[in-house]
Amino acid sequence: MKNKFKYRYLSVLLAGMLLISSCGKSFLDEEPSTSVSVSKGILTDGDMMEALAGLYRNLDNYFLFGRNAVVFGDLLADNVYLSSTNSSRLLTQYSYTFVAGSPEAKLLWSQSYYSILQANRIIGSRLNVNNNINQLRGEAYAIRALCYLNLVNWFATPYTVKPAADGVPLITLSTDIGGAFITPARNSVAQVYDQIISDLDSAYKIMPDVTPSIHATNSNFIAKYAVKAMQARAYLYKGDYANARDAALLVVKNGGYTLATDDASFNAYWGGAAARTDKLESIFELNNSAAANNGPEGLDYIYSRSGLGDLLVTDDTYALYTATDKRRGLIIDGTRGSYQAYFVNKYQNAAKTDKDEIKLLRYAEVLLTLSESYARLGDETTALLYLNQVAQNRDNKLIAYTYTGTSLTDAILRERRKELAFEGLRFFDLTRTNAEITRQNMGVKGYTSYPTVKTTDFRRLQPIPEAETSANPNINQNPGY
Repeated sequence: MKNKFKYRYLSVLLAGMLLISSCGKSFLDEEPSTSVSVSKGILTDGDMMEALAGLYRNLDNYFLFGRNAVVFGDLLADNVYLSSTNSSRLLTQYSYTFVAGSPEAKLLWSQSYYSILQANRIIGSRLNVNNNINQLRGEAYAIRALCYLNLVNWFATPYTVKPAADGVPLITLSTDIGGAFITPARNSVAQVYDQIISDLDSAYKIMPDVTPSIHATNSNFIAKYAVKAMQARAYLYKGDYANARDAALLVVKNGGYTLATDDASFNAYWGGAAARTDKLESIFELNNSAAANNGPEGLDYIYSRSGLGDLLVTDDTYALYTATDKRRGLIIDGTRGSYQAYFVNKYQNAAKTDKDEIKLLRYAEVLLTLSESYARLGDETTALLYLNQVAQNRDNKLIAYTYTGTSLTDAILRERRKELAFEGLRFFDLTRTNAEITRQNMGVKGYTSYPTVKTTDFRRLQPIPEAETSANPNINQNPGY
């Protein structure tokens, strides 16, 4: 009898798609609906817009990119620590005591798959092709790729370490075609990356060069060259540096993105809370409007001194920035309790009704990916060109880098750490390079009982949720859990 009533985790997610109802909101509403009902189906361009709006909104869930999927990338690495005076959020993650039943891993998994299931419905819809449909379907392909990249990097061994390792289950059919009650096995890491690259190729191929007016043209939506920026990241994580270079070059040559040219525009960029229409710095970011945000559970709130301020910058991280580096202005030297503390100041609108956009792709990352790719391919002159483009933009007193060999790649990774700190990518840079993680112990300000994460540590992978392994006989748990 026990097996008869066994809870099927991904199956319930799939079946749940059959029960979702629409809120009937316009695609451009501040608070979009979560989806279009399956009973209604995606029958028109407007229906597809509505479904895509719901898909973007789900990405902003605080168990996904609205906080946890981003915060973990710094909290589990070496950029931040949890203050000893805290709100009791993310204690198990910080202490590396997460287990198979941990809710954070469960919801990171389920929310990623829920988004994938919504993307599958959009991709599989049977509408006559036009520019609107190609744009929206391309965005769905890209979001599916983003979610699989998120899953495979949290729950599986890095491609650069073992491509044949267990990845995550690939589900690419909507429930009306593939069925709702399935128990999929884990595909290999290599197969998951193949799907990611294929989805991004599909998106880029069908999306028109000029975004049609079916929705706003701004950084809250995935544009054609945002697809290539995402693909450059995927290829970099895969260790395929030639393709990472080529994807990044397309963004640089054709995307029209720029870095802030002076301190004023740089500070205004980080102080703003609206989507970008000028292609300055941001390539893709999630909307956090006054009507639709995570409030005290948001990414901005857990970092900001005007919010919870639970997560603070380690002394080691702060020391990376020179006094003339404008990025140091994104860290505030203050006090928490009776102790000196460095606060993250990348999220400056936490106390406002219209909150900070969540930056998932920025132009500086693309330039640093290009630099690293050239360096690893042996073209150090060009690698230095792109490295210095970012580094000297951020610190106009910096003498240009002239490193070669390992010193050059180390400098690129260090610039990535400085540039992308508190945006969720540091952990992945450490795991893809198979580096030991050294987490600074901040003592009474934020003691960690887990200061070293060795390359052999099983907790470099999140556990497959217990609800999934209990329900699905075909899925393997990660070793150690």
